[in-house]
Amino acid sequence: MDTQAVLDLMREVAEQVITPRFQALGAGEVMEKNPGDLVTVADQEAERLITAALLADDPGVLVVGEEATAVDPGLPSRLAGAAHAYTVDPIDGTRNFVHGSADHAVMISELRDGEPVRAWILHPAHGVSYIAERGAGVYRDGVRLPAMTMPTDGLTVVTSTPRLEGRHGSLDLGPTAWSCGIDYPWLLGGRVDGILYSKGLPWDHCPGSLMVDELGGVVRFLDGSRYDVSDRALGRAGLLVACSPEAWDEVAPQVAHLY
Repeated sequence: MDTQAVLDLMREVAEQVITPRFQALGAGEVMEKNPGDLVTVADQEAERLITAALLADDPGVLVVGEEATAVDPGLPSRLAGAAHAYTVDPIDGTRNFVHGSADHAVMISELRDGEPVRAWILHPAHGVSYIAERGAGVYRDGVRLPAMTMPTDGLTVVTSTPRLEGRHGSLDLGPTAWSCGIDYPWLLGGRVDGILYSKGLPWDHCPGSLMVDELGGVVRFLDGSRYDVSDRALGRAGLLVACSPEAWDEVAPQVAHLY
């Protein structure tokens, strides 16, 4: 499936099952997979539609969706060994979606031999999209984004873990948007310079990590190892995303003790 076709698929699915339920979820349409971990009928239906379309295009492809993994927890462990795979996050930022916030996203990444090669992030409520292909840059609504650079006036860093918010060395850690599909574009656009995550789940990070790589940033665990989809990395804590290697080197020593 070509790059535009995947983006068109995401838009069509959002129009069919996500946007009609935005700020209009009915009784019984919000559930908990685990305490505090919300899922909606929109998440479930969107993932089914996206997965079906990707499999129709390539019946042999591995599709690892967030909601499918809730049923089959072993799915992500197959990513590293798959010749061709997709990750699907039907609504990234489900909690935001449930509470009526426009800060939610649909995300897909394509992997070849365990490495992300294409990525898509769609913000249905904001009407914005990001696409990337390895070696070809990142585009926001068709406009190529410039490479990221180290800021000269201090670093703005956010964390997905509320207990870690506050002062650490020269850093004042603020909150993320509670959606990787919003956070990563914050970084790509210069709103923040670093993001500290508590989990490295592939549907959350494969799309954004490719985009960050393409614009000169880094996605590494606090021991310096790069983000990947190996069993060692799946769900691992202490993932630092930064706008440049220099930014990562400045932030990492100040937050390493937090994990």
